[in-house]
Amino acid sequence: MLTMQGVSKSFLGVRVLHDVGLDLEAGEVHALVGENGAGKSTLMKILTGEHRPDAGTITIDGTPHSFSHPAQAQAAGIGIIHQEFALLAHRTVAENVFLGREPTRRGLVDRRAMERRTAELLARIDETGITPRTPVHELPVARRQTVEIVKALASDVRVLVMDEPTAPLADHEVGQLSALVRRLAADGLGILYISHRLPEVFDLSHRVTVLKDGRRVTTLSTRDTDPDTVVRAMVGRELGAYYPPRARPEELGATALTVSGGANSRISGIDLTLRAGEVVGIAGLQGSGRTSLARALFGAAPFTTGTMTVAGEPLRPARPREAIRAGIALVTEDRKEEGLALRQSVRDNALLVTRAVHTRGGPPAGREVTALLERVRLHARGEDQQVQYLSGGNQQKVVIAKWLAARPRVLLFDEPTRGVDVGAKAAIHTLVRELAREGLAVLIISSELPELIGMSDRLLVMSEGRLAGELPAGSSEEAIMRVATGGDRPREDAA
Repeated sequence: MLTMQGVSKSFLGVRVLHDVGLDLEAGEVHALVGENGAGKSTLMKILTGEHRPDAGTITIDGTPHSFSHPAQAQAAGIGIIHQEFALLAHRTVAENVFLGREPTRRGLVDRRAMERRTAELLARIDETGITPRTPVHELPVARRQTVEIVKALASDVRVLVMDEPTAPLADHEVGQLSALVRRLAADGLGILYISHRLPEVFDLSHRVTVLKDGRRVTTLSTRDTDPDTVVRAMVGRELGAYYPPRARPEELGATALTVSGGANSRISGIDLTLRAGEVVGIAGLQGSGRTSLARALFGAAPFTTGTMTVAGEPLRPARPREAIRAGIALVTEDRKEEGLALRQSVRDNALLVTRAVHTRGGPPAGREVTALLERVRLHARGEDQQVQYLSGGNQQKVVIAKWLAARPRVLLFDEPTRGVDVGAKAAIHTLVRELAREGLAVLIISSELPELIGMSDRLLVMSEGRLAGELPAGSSEEAIMRVATGGDRPREDAA
């Protein structure tokens, strides 16, 4: 269906793609993986007409094409679903699907035809939870993504590019999208699937192409390979190297944080202890109360009953400012909405907390900020670069630097590596362990069970707003899920 051969591209004299080739068959899900900066986005922008290649060819059904505008690619049957949705929230589903291409009758928009065609497209993908007249702002994120897909289908696409499609989705919504992707492929579409999440890649795709430094490293059948092989091709190291060695019991320090009988409207019966130098993982299903626990510790949704101490001192923060002053930091799961000022510089973002709140030791000097940014292994053009132009992994590193500038005692991570590539994940994992060795107490919430198992010195499992059990380091995914679903009492089940 699609062949790209010898595609090269330079910007301002810097070569970002080197003779890259890729092909796609009808009914195939072909995954495209690589670290941020590997060239995935540039290659897809060439395919969809946003950039013109310096060299190379694009062939669709045996016919050569040269796109100088996205409309030309769309006319040739190429569609793309971006990670950031391009929808008008207060328009209906049908109005969004046909935005700019509204059918007309006697010079007026034919709403009946528009809604009828939208209903046909929704039926094609077996979507019963949306109507053509539903305002988009009333839809959950997963349904909005479905609207984006229907919008592409309305343009008669044959090749659909999906760029990090599960990044904005909750856990239970990922399965819905996977089922939809399979239906589209079974219907004859060719799908190029870009993702940092290797379990999705192996669950959905038929083949996987690895890019590194603007070059195609390899294309493999997912049936005949494994995640470790793909990771080696991406970053040159084994999957197991993601996770640095855990702390030994004798390396742990004094108690850094305790909670006894903590409760609010969302969680109850919270009893936990964190020690300096310890990394504790919080597991649980979506809605189990993991994020609510972090927000309670941080004073964003405070405990209404129970007791809490930080470094031996009583504290039950009623607002985040009190928690920050006591040495508690929270890296939230949504860095763009809650963690960063995207239009401000790297330096200003690193100082956001210390400028707003009087923290222990006062705000760091300029050279200390530089040292912090080096410490988190930030890759940027300079401290004056706007954060919005950084990759997801580097944005997350700026968030971490912002909190390290406040000199915390307890560091809470909610989905620390969501939406970042495997190289940035490894860097963040290494940094977390380094911080723990220096005496910080770390609490990690993650939906990725391998990450929790690899990083945690012990695991706490939440279910229905309560701590359902504790498991030792190295416990299996099966053991965690038994506790999370109430299927078994906690028992040692080390992998």
